[in-house]
Amino acid sequence: MKKVVIEGERKAIVIDAPDPVPRQDWVVVEVKAAPMCTEYKGFVSGNANTSLGHEASGVVAAVAQPGRVQVGDRVAVMPQYPCGSCQLCVSGEYIHCESVVDFADFTQGGEGRATMAQYLLKPDWLLPRIPQDVSFEHGAMACCGLGPSFGAFERMGVDAFKTVLITGLGPVGLGAVINARYRGARVLAVDSHPWRAARAAELGAHEVLDPEAGALDRLRELTEGRGVDCALDCSGAVAAHRLCIDATRRRGKVAFVGECGDDTPLRVSPDMIRKGLTLMGSWHYNLGLMQGIWQVVRNSGDALDRLISHTYPMTRAQEAFELQATGACAKVVLDPWS
Repeated sequence: MKKVVIEGERKAIVIDAPDPVPRQDWVVVEVKAAPMCTEYKGFVSGNANTSLGHEASGVVAAVAQPGRVQVGDRVAVMPQYPCGSCQLCVSGEYIHCESVVDFADFTQGGEGRATMAQYLLKPDWLLPRIPQDVSFEHGAMACCGLGPSFGAFERMGVDAFKTVLITGLGPVGLGAVINARYRGARVLAVDSHPWRAARAAELGAHEVLDPEAGALDRLRELTEGRGVDCALDCSGAVAAHRLCIDATRRRGKVAFVGECGDDTPLRVSPDMIRKGLTLMGSWHYNLGLMQGIWQVVRNSGDALDRLISHTYPMTRAQEAFELQATGACAKVVLDPWS
C-alpha cells in the first residue's frame, strides 16, 4: 500500500509500505477519505512521522474472524486503540481508556496505524457503519470535524435557548458552528483569521469578532451585560481560555477541546465560586451517541460541503500540508486512491 509520511521540515512524501493484516477482532479498512487534522504542525516543525492521521472512513476489506463488521461494510473510523473491556470503554467513554493497546506489540511491528494511507487496521467495535445515504467524505466528519464539539455541547446542554461562544475557528471550531446551529443556538464566534471568520459567518455564526478588537466588551453588549450561556474553546490559546471564562455568565458552562501546552491562569474564587461556573475538558463523545452524530451529518449536507473546504489526491499531500499551514482552509481531506 501507499501512505504519507513527514520526512522533515515542510517535507511530506508518499511511500510504499506493507499492507496491514487482520488479527483477532482487528479488521483491515480500505480508506476512502482521510481527513487531515493537527499533523500539519509536525510538518511545519520538521517532526518526522510515519503514522499520520487518526480519522477516516472507508470499506472493510478483510477480517480474521466473524465479528461486528463484515467485508464490504461502509464504516467511520474512531480514534485511538482503547482496550475495549474496561469500565470506560464498556460505557462508551473509550476515548479516556487508561489501558490502551500497544499497537506495535499487538501487530508484531505491523502496519495499519496511519489513516493517511490506503489501508488501516482497527478493532471492529470502533467502526460504526456509515448510513447508506451518507458519503464517505461526510461520514469522515463523524470524528474530529464534528465529534469534539458534539460531545461538548451534549455535556453543556446546548439548545435553542442558549447563546454560545466559540473561540478558534479552525476545522474543529467551524464544526462547532455547525453543531451549535443544528441545535438552534445563537452563535457568537471569535477568530482573527479573515478566511476562517468569513467561513464561520457562511456556516451561520450570528457575529464573528476579532479577539484584538475589544471582543469581551462586545460580547457583553451582545448579551445585555450578562455574558454567554456556554463557551467552547477550540483554539488551545490561553487568551481564548480567559475570554471564555470572562465572557460566560454566572452559572454558565465552559468547555475546552483545543489542546494546550501552556498554563491558563484560573482564579478559583471570582471565576468559579462566585460566578458558579462549570469548567470541563471534552475530548470526543460517548460512542452511545453515534446516532445523534449521524443525524447531524444527514441534515447538514450543505454545511459539511463548506466544512470540507479542500480535497486532494494523496499524491498531493505536500500541497495539502502547505495549505493547512496558511490557515486559509477548513477541513482538508485526502483521497488515498488518486
